[in-house]
Amino acid sequence: MVHFRFLSLVLFVGLMVGRAGVAGDKPLERISFGSCAKQDKPQPIWDAIVAGKPELFIFLGDNIYGDTADMAVLRDKYRLLHEQPGFIRLKETCPFVATWDDHDYGADDSGAEYAMRKESQQVFLDFLGAPADDIRRTREGIYWSHVYGPVGKRIQVILLDARYFRSPLKKGFDSREAGEGYRGRYVPNTDESATVLGEIQWKWLEEQLKVPAELRVIGSSYQVLSNQHGWEMWGNFPKERARLFRVLKESKAEGVVMISGDRHLAEIAKLDGASGEGIGYPLVEVTSSSLNQPSGNLTKGGVRFANEINPYREGLTYFDVNYGNILVDWTAPDPVVRLQVCDEQGTVVLQHRTTLSQLKP
Repeated sequence: MVHFRFLSLVLFVGLMVGRAGVAGDKPLERISFGSCAKQDKPQPIWDAIVAGKPELFIFLGDNIYGDTADMAVLRDKYRLLHEQPGFIRLKETCPFVATWDDHDYGADDSGAEYAMRKESQQVFLDFLGAPADDIRRTREGIYWSHVYGPVGKRIQVILLDARYFRSPLKKGFDSREAGEGYRGRYVPNTDESATVLGEIQWKWLEEQLKVPAELRVIGSSYQVLSNQHGWEMWGNFPKERARLFRVLKESKAEGVVMISGDRHLAEIAKLDGASGEGIGYPLVEVTSSSLNQPSGNLTKGGVRFANEINPYREGLTYFDVNYGNILVDWTAPDPVVRLQVCDEQGTVVLQHRTTLSQLKP
């Protein structure tokens, strides 16, 4: 009975995902996104997300906490997510797309060394409702891209796979002490062969950046800009991080914004376009996490707080449950893009506002 119910849900989700592919003539104006959802805990935040009437929802990883090499257990945990009342309402509202992070991939902080990655990939695609002829069914990695909307109002969504090919993390000692902003356990891996995306996916990304679009939303399961906190991040592989900025710059792709998850906190970061590592215009990244598992130190006043280094941060870090929005006003002469973090009630707590003309080299 459990497997029948799960397969029924997968078929339903497959229909919803299919809707995204036929909505090419309608420009997207409201995209919501988030990460890190404990499948066996209440998820009231879906009420606010659904109330915002998104036209697409993007999962950025840790969509469940699988943490297993047993695919039957992994499937059952996806089933629990599908049965969340709020998530059911979301699926009735809009299609969803997704990438994965370590916990739904299968093992904490894992990369290419995870022995069940091929099997886990098929379970993940079942979760998405991906059809049998989906290219991700036969190639390694779950990276994916799609363009929504008509010419002049196109949004390209690029979801990277930062797990399947990624080299091992390097543990090490940092001389900073508690309260100085270094909270993690990893140090940079500078090995020449170390990779995040793998060569096949790098080539694919370069081709995707040639696809015509006015706005490009690139999703990474963990942070790209923030590079000093010591947890999982692109900064653990500095040569790959620099390569990403170089690829973006050399492609001359316009309209790039980035979204990420993983951290059980939310913040907005910006890389100056004219800096040495810049891409020619400001690169903004919105990190949104977690959908139902807050972090930080809870003070006596009920405020969650932790000191953490991020030289690219704009404003403050938000530690309570949250989700993100990308709102595009196509009616403005110079279309306005609002990148937001919202709390459990749907209140905007962080925002970066820009225009398409500012997202050009």
